[in-house]
Amino acid sequence: MSLAKQIGPLRKAWYQWKAIRFPWRKRFLVGLDLQGNTYWEFRLTRGDPNLTPDSRFRRIVKYPRSTHYSDVTVSPQWHQWLRYQRSTPPSLEEQASDVARQERIKQLAAEADARWEAKPSLIDVPGRERGQPVPPLNTGRTQPQERAARETPTPNERGEVTARKDDPWKRAARSSAPGETWQPEAWTPTPARKR
Repeated sequence: MSLAKQIGPLRKAWYQWKAIRFPWRKRFLVGLDLQGNTYWEFRLTRGDPNLTPDSRFRRIVKYPRSTHYSDVTVSPQWHQWLRYQRSTPPSLEEQASDVARQERIKQLAAEADARWEAKPSLIDVPGRERGQPVPPLNTGRTQPQERAARETPTPNERGEVTARKDDPWKRAARSSAPGETWQPEAWTPTPARKR
């Protein structure tokens, strides 16, 4: 996007005329950006900025009339200049190199995202990448305490029925610890001793 193609010779001469800092002039053109916005410095009154606060320079941006308010964009370099964070305005070459840098970063980010998506993920369920159904989890085979709790008592070789193993969670629920019945009591302070 070249600004030289957008600005005609008459407008370019007018911008150069407005950029000249004559002593009687209160408003000066400082520069342009790639979107066609113009940046100006102005002061309300001439004089020493230390003596009268209205004589200090203020910075504004003017955008083309055809631009809608929501479409106005100010580059970070010009935003720094508007906020007095940089003393010199950015040049057109600096703005063009920043736009090229942003495009390069977008391309590198897209390539990095593509590389990241190509790697297998550790949280993927096995079999899902090939479209195979995942078998249900058999907890009785993998967790022996659940299998033992589900088993019914069976007679052993002598014909005696063996009792189930005691479930520790049920045993804990049956027993009542002192902390389970404890309730806070009301606190009544004792009267202070007189001195």
